[in-house]
Parts: sequence; C-alpha cells; structure tokens
Amino acid sequence: MERKRSSNADGRDGVGENNVNPVNTHVFITVPEEDLGFSGNLKKYGKKCIQGSKQNALLIGLLLSVVMGILLGLVIRSTKDKFSKREVMYLGFPGELLMRMLQMLILPIILSSLISGIAGLDGKTCGKMGLRTIGYFTVTTFMAVFLGILLAMTIQPGGNADRSSMRRYGKAEPLNSADTFLDLIRNVFPDNLIVTCFNAYRTKEVRVPIMSIPVVNLSATTTSTITTETMTTESPLATTLNETEEVQYDISLLNEGTGKPNVLGIVTFAILFGIMLGRMGERGKPILAFCDCLVEVTMKLFTFFLWYSPFGIAFLIAAKIVEMEDFSVLLGKVGMYFITVLIGLFIHGSIVLPLIYFVLVRKNPYTFIYGISQALATAFGTSSSSATMPVTLKCLEHNNHVDSRVASFVIPVGATINMDGTALYEAVAALFIAQVNNQSMNFGNIITISITATAASVGAAGVPQAGLVTMVIVLAAVGLPIDDVTLILVVDWFLDRFRTMTNVMGDSLGAGIVHHYSVDEMPPLEHDLHDHEMEKLPNGQQQETTPV
Repeated sequence: MERKRSSNADGRDGVGENNVNPVNTHVFITVPEEDLGFSGNLKKYGKKCIQGSKQNALLIGLLLSVVMGILLGLVIRSTKDKFSKREVMYLGFPGELLMRMLQMLILPIILSSLISGIAGLDGKTCGKMGLRTIGYFTVTTFMAVFLGILLAMTIQPGGNADRSSMRRYGKAEPLNSADTFLDLIRNVFPDNLIVTCFNAYRTKEVRVPIMSIPVVNLSATTTSTITTETMTTESPLATTLNETEEVQYDISLLNEGTGKPNVLGIVTFAILFGIMLGRMGERGKPILAFCDCLVEVTMKLFTFFLWYSPFGIAFLIAAKIVEMEDFSVLLGKVGMYFITVLIGLFIHGSIVLPLIYFVLVRKNPYTFIYGISQALATAFGTSSSSATMPVTLKCLEHNNHVDSRVASFVIPVGATINMDGTALYEAVAALFIAQVNNQSMNFGNIITISITATAASVGAAGVPQAGLVTMVIVLAAVGLPIDDVTLILVVDWFLDRFRTMTNVMGDSLGAGIVHHYSVDEMPPLEHDLHDHEMEKLPNGQQQETTPV
C-alpha cells in the first residue's frame, strides 16, 4: 500500500502568506511502501490474513469443529460415568441432521453427474478411463494390504496381549464368503431400480430347528443336506430308555436388505445409461440437458448445506466420544493395534499415495491434497465416503480443476469399491487376532489374507463401519475365530474416521491421475469451447486452454 501526501503547486503546504484563498490544485507525492515502517507492513499482512481467512472460512470452520467436538465430548463425558442411549441421541442429533442432508444428495449426484459426464464421451475414451481407474484402484488396494501385513508382522501388536483379559464388545455376525461374493455381483446388476435406491441385497443364512428322533435308515442325501446336532432331552421317556434326541437344522437363505442404498447398482445403471444416451445423438439432448441442470441444482443445494457441516460434525464427534464405554482402552490392551493401524494409514495416505501421484503426474501431490482439505475434514467427521462424495466432487472441480466428467466417474466408483484404508485395517486386524490367539501365520495364510482383504474391501459399501462387517470374511478365510472381531470393536469407531480419510484421499488422487492421462483424449466441454473462441493471440491464432 502506498500513501500519497498532498501539497500546493509551489511546494508549500497549507495557506501561504499572500494567498488568502488557496488553490485546490494538489500534487501527489508517492511514498514507497518500504517507508511506511512497521505499521504499514502490519496492515499489509493483516489484509492478506483477512483475505485468506475469507477464502478458507469453511475449511477453518471444519477443522475447528473437529477440535471443538473432541473437547465437547471430553467435557461432557467427565460430568457423568455412563450416559443412556437417549442422552447420546440427543447430543448427536445435530450431527444426524448433517448425515441426512448429505445422504439426501448421494442419489441425484451419482445419477446426474455420471450420466452427464459419460454421455459426452465416446465408447473408446470411456473404456480407457475405466481401465485406468480400475487399474489404479487395484494397485493401491494391494499396496495397502501389503503395508498392513508388513507393519503387523514387524510391530507384533498382539504379541503381548492376553486374550483372556481382553473385554469383548457385542457379538459378531457369521458371514459366508461365497454368499458375500455372490451378493456383490447381484448388487452390480439390480433387479429393481427403485428398490436399489434405498436397499442393497444381502443374503442371510437362517437355521430352522427341527426336533426329531434319530432314524436308522436315514438316506445319505438327507444327511448331507441337513446339519445335525445332538442334545440330551430331560423327558421321562428319554430317561427311561436312556436315549438321545437330535436337533436337526434346515438351512434357509433369505434376502435381508442392508437398509442402505445399493450404490454399486446405481453406478452401474448410470454408466450404462450414459453410454447409450451418448450414442443417441440429438434425440438424447433433452435428457442430457436435464441431467446437466440437475447436477447444477444439486451442487447449489449442497453448497447451502455445507455451511451447516461444521456445526453438525462437532456434535457427531462429541456424541461418539460420550458413547464410548471405556476411553482408556486406547492405551490398554488394544493400544498397540490402534497405533499400528494409525501408522499404516499415515504412511499410505501421506507417503505411498502422494508418491504414486508424483511419479505418474510429475506435480506436487501435497498441493493437490491441500485442495481437498474440506473433503478430508468432512470424511473425518462423517466417517462415510458416500456422504463425503458431494464435498469431494466440489473440491476436485473447483480447487484442483479436475475435469468434471473424470471426477463424476472416478469418485462414485471409488466411493463404492476403492477402500485402501479398509483393506489395510483388515490385514492388520486379522494378524492381530492371530497373534492374540498364538496362531502362527504361514506364507499361504498371508496370501489368503491379502486376497481376501482386497476382495472384502471391494464389498464394503461407503457407509460407516462397513469394514467391521467384512472383517468376519477375512477371519473365516484363515480359520480364526470370528467372535474375536469383538475385541477390536471398541476402537473401530475412531479408526473408521481415519480409514475414511485415507479412502477419500485415494479416490481424489486417483481422479487427478486419470484426469492427467485422459483429458487430452476427451472432447472439450461447451464452456471450454466458448473460452477457446474468445481468447485469441495477437497473430490471430487461438490460444489453447485446458481444464488444468
């Protein structure tokens, strides 16, 4: 900032001796900014700070909400030994409203953005972009699993833990690996699009008991299809005859919905619909215009909701801290497991993924990560990749200038199948439980854990604590007791937030990488064509512009 000092034309200030009516003509003398001294520099930097605070007001609010949520939870927790579920519900109600707002936008954003983005691409370009996306997700997931196994075998988090003295929380639900894999394929091809919007398919095994007396001539076919358990009855007849009565269980498979949207099925439908819409040419333009308008309206609505997020996130975190039964367990029996997972997530999120981005794109990855800071803070608060999806799309398009067609393709797919943090967590948890049970893992078990953890992470929907459900599959694959998953349940709510941050970071960096290799193969957007025509070089040539 430069100050200007005024004087009369003859160089004298004020009213002269023979000048009763001074002339209002002034000469302005420029004073260099360096001559303003400390006060001038202070004002200069103060203006910069104010300007930066205005530009990053939402990010600052999100970060402060995380801190305030932790402090609020600790303060409320110190006032009482145990809180009822109703009290916890009251405390977390503002956060519940935030989750409902964000989840309300998931369906229209996925459908409209995917259809709008893919309809403008030809089949060859869309296929290349899909192969790059799936290839990146597969490589990073395997790297996360390998890192988790390496850390668990090096640190040995369960080596000194006493299984008998560890407290269990809840009960694990048994899952069948084959059923889970088949359910994944079923969800890719939904049979009812309306039901898909609010419920995903899940097979549940139900054992129906049948009481009967043992039959000598029981056919081999019947005995192979019915699970039999023997129990001694206390009836007078059985006591007299000294016989046992058998309980036979008939296995029934039921379709039990998850109560969450089938995001994988919605993504599949949107991709196929967008491809076919693009091939229709002019006849498909009205639907494409509707999807473009829906994207814009949804993002405006999301921007309105986003200013409520700091308030909601603070109460989400506070409610979780108050709900936790034993806070000291983080430093107790599962403390080393907790630290091992955090170290793995930190290395994968701050070193491995940025290194991949730097090698492939040759740009500063941490500048890119700074651009998605709002998405990472939201991911920590909501612990849901799907709920964070609108924030992630906004950050990628507005801050990191990723092509909207790339972002709208990579992010919904990544929020569904790319779970680097979940895969790493499942690998560490499986080895931790094996160490607690003094069960050694050979090379074959390690390979089994790697493949199963990778496949299970794909089946984990982008909802809170979905990795805990798929963890049962990994334990069953290597013969570990599935009930032992309850040993780590107490810290899962906290680790889930860091896992979600890692998942969102992996999706975002993947979008940046796919954008780098795909943007030259895609036709420019309409607004890019307009800018291309308006910007001319002095020699009459048009100046080339790209989304980055």
